[in-house]
Amino acid sequence: MPHDTEHIGANRRTVDARRRRSRRLRYGHVASPGAGQHDTLLDTFMPNYEIRERHDTRVAAPAAVTLAVARDLALLDLPVVRALVRGRELILGATADRQARPHPLIADMRSLGWGVLADVPDREIVMGAVTRPWDANVVFRPLPPGDFAAFHEPGYVKIAWTLRADAIDGDHAMFTTETRAIATDPMARAKFRTYWSFLSPGIILIRFAALRALRTEIERQALDRGGRPEGRPQLRGAGVSRLRRG
Repeated sequence: MPHDTEHIGANRRTVDARRRRSRRLRYGHVASPGAGQHDTLLDTFMPNYEIRERHDTRVAAPAAVTLAVARDLALLDLPVVRALVRGRELILGATADRQARPHPLIADMRSLGWGVLADVPDREIVMGAVTRPWDANVVFRPLPPGDFAAFHEPGYVKIAWTLRADAIDGDHAMFTTETRAIATDPMARAKFRTYWSFLSPGIILIRFAALRALRTEIERQALDRGGRPEGRPQLRGAGVSRLRRG
């Protein structure tokens, strides 16, 4: 039995190493957006990128309600998110964040240093920051919207992400979240590539956990209004990013 356990453990470590290497090799190879996946507002701030993650889900609620719920989602109340944040702290040796922060998602992100790049009522909000994700105690630095696209100070990664709701009809919407990132110089790119190869699975898992929580809350609000959502919508995602060569 001990021999079998050691053999299984060695196999898992080999598989994990191969997956990390695969993610490193894919870094910088981004698949072109498919039909209906272009986001012209996000393009304004980050037309070129080395990472693109996009996930969407159909929800039984109007677009305005969908976006309002997304903006107020208490992300850190989700057990899987708390576990992944704690995992990052342990892996990188970070100091736990003990600061009291607001629970609504957008307010929480702004308290961490993210800035609002654009906000279209009832339709879409774009958030952005520059940072060094590989630092244990990561700091997010907001930029004025007019300066974001042109920012190229060495040693950073620019990240922009959206919450978006597109109406399907009066009672249904497609909710989408998309994240893009690009390093500002070769040294930052090398560090970020290594960081992404190790931690991107957890980052993507957070996206899926947030989408599932959002869908559940939207369906609850639809029921509170006296409606009955049509079956469970299919959750769709891009999976692990296909990234463009930097």
